Amino acid sequence: MRILFTVGNPYLPQRSGGAQSSTDQLAKALIAAGHEVAVACALAPGDGIALRSKVTRKLSRTSFSRDTVMGYPVYRAWDPTDLSEVVRQFKPDVAVVQNGSTVPIAQSLQAAGVPIAIFFRNVEVVELKGSLETLKGAAYIANSQFTARRMNELFGVNCTVIQPYVDGALYQTESSRENVTFINPYPKKGADIAFAVAERCPDIPFRFIESWHIFDDFQAELDARIAKLPNVTFQKRVSDMRTIYSKARILLAPSLWEEAWGRVATEAHFSGIPVVGSRQGGLPEAIGPGGIIIDIDADLARWVDAVRLLWDDDEEYARLSQTALEFSRRPEGQADFQTRQLLQVLQGIAG
Repeated sequence: MRILFTVGNPYLPQRSGGAQSSTDQLAKALIAAGHEVAVACALAPGDGIALRSKVTRKLSRTSFSRDTVMGYPVYRAWDPTDLSEVVRQFKPDVAVVQNGSTVPIAQSLQAAGVPIAIFFRNVEVVELKGSLETLKGAAYIANSQFTARRMNELFGVNCTVIQPYVDGALYQTESSRENVTFINPYPKKGADIAFAVAERCPDIPFRFIESWHIFDDFQAELDARIAKLPNVTFQKRVSDMRTIYSKARILLAPSLWEEAWGRVATEAHFSGIPVVGSRQGGLPEAIGPGGIIIDIDADLARWVDAVRLLWDDDEEYARLSQTALEFSRRPEGQADFQTRQLLQVLQGIAG
């Protein structure tokens, strides 16, 4: 089967995030299973990929450039909403339409005769850029029960739930359990809570990790706050997350955003790292029994107590660590199970 994934936002290696990582790992699994896969996405400015894309598009007089930097074809354009050119080149049997300009991209594919599945990886309805009612015969997929419920409530669509694809081999490691790790230190990811907890626990090392790109002004703000806390260090984004999880005792995930899932919790669980996270969106589904879930309006003391419990109480830590590891082995969280689920959906629409 020839499968086209679309991302209306920039894609790896230009932009990283849960949707990008899940798409990449799923694409590689499908290729290993004998399928042909490509990704169509938006182009981001300011790097070598953008420069090469400009040259390619100018010479070939096309709106999309094509590269294989990820190990499979990736088509990039400033405006990825008209995919007729990609369809002519790649000739997909089916397409999986994801975050960003969802409806215009789906309409373009259907106009070209390509069966589509809409994969909701967040609940940011503004990204749809149109009405789902215009899409006839589409299948719908959601990355959590939370996302599926929200889309049913809003649009009356029924979604097959396929949890985010996470290749455990890329994250599982032996951890020295020497810090509290907080990934993606943006305000809506709970940065203020993380800073406050670190300030209340001066004896505990905290490590803040970049995920989304941090621009200079925000980096200066972060650096100024971190400079006031000797127990906090900052780490730029890395390609191998095992280097991060190899030192984590606790993953802190105090997100204020309506997370559709909570990929970092899944990643941490593969190494038996418990999560202290917020009861927000689909994040509790990702944490499950492998951590402590706290209401987003809870007092700061509740966050501090949870971190201190897992830092100081070895018996409770060992219990939750083992529970996190066991939770990571549930059938619906396994990569091969998720791949089979997706293929069933795609075969159903491909005819």
